[in-house]
Amino acid sequence: EALVPLDFKETGMIRDDDLFDIVCKPLADGAHMVSLMDCCHSGTILDLPYIFKADGSSTQMQLDDSIDLDGLLQQFGGAA
Repeated sequence: EALVPLDFKETGMIRDDDLFDIVCKPLADGAHMVSLMDCCHSGTILDLPYIFKADGSSTQMQLDDSIDLDGLLQQFGGAA
């Protein structure tokens, strides 16, 4: 749920909700972004509605059926 930077004792942790608001939310329609996280359990760090299992059962990202993507997009004025 958070990244812990080297100076976290002075500046605090970086929450996944903040990363989403700063990095993902302002992206224009049709924009593509690549994010590479070099950390354990980084699958939800940007609160994206996708899953990838690195156990050999997945070859690409898949939409997480437990996420209401239409509802999420409507919050930002879009549609799926």
